[in-house]
Amino acid sequence: MIKILYEDNHLLVVIKPVNLPVMADQSHDPDLLSLLKQDLKERWNKPGNVYLGLVHRLDRPVGGVMVFAKTSKAAARLSRQVQEHDFVKVYQAVVCGKADESGILQDRLIKDPRTNMVRITHGTAGKEATLSFQRLAYQNDLSLIQIHLKTGRSHQIRVQFSARQLPLWGDQRYNPAARPGQQIALWATSLTLTHPITQQRLTFSSELPQGRPWSLFKKEG
Repeated sequence: MIKILYEDNHLLVVIKPVNLPVMADQSHDPDLLSLLKQDLKERWNKPGNVYLGLVHRLDRPVGGVMVFAKTSKAAARLSRQVQEHDFVKVYQAVVCGKADESGILQDRLIKDPRTNMVRITHGTAGKEATLSFQRLAYQNDLSLIQIHLKTGRSHQIRVQFSARQLPLWGDQRYNPAARPGQQIALWATSLTLTHPITQQRLTFSSELPQGRPWSLFKKEG
């Protein structure tokens, strides 16, 4: 069951489960977009195809807050917000090692479509990738960090921290020390946007998952 945080005639905001692709891919596994379309069709008795616009993405192993557009007008306006950096995406992650108290990471990233791996490149090749972060806590040689994503590049957070010897806990692609079966410690905790019709500024939030390594940073009492 996919948790719905908010729904009106224009927006659908949900919590994306981990390990569920956002849209159909080569794996042919169930995907979030198709499941939500089917749910809308059944709940609202809609005939024919249901429109649901994808305006941003999360990597398959990552969970958290996502918004979809229920009309093409809403999709266009939300996409414009993404392009103009008016779409505020906040994540929390657990990285291996002691991160600085705060910082800004700026790189250029290039993706190899054959391996689906991203790397930092130098010169003018690749796409600009920028984020800012704050360290919220540190223990057991792990840092809990909060990340404000300025650009939404593929695998951006994972690659930028891994390149600085701060790989994400459980990242099977970019952390050589990750153990089989570990779930990547990256979560989309909040999303702030301007409603495409009412122009109201809205923020949607999600609690962090249970279990390790998140539980190491839970406050007692």
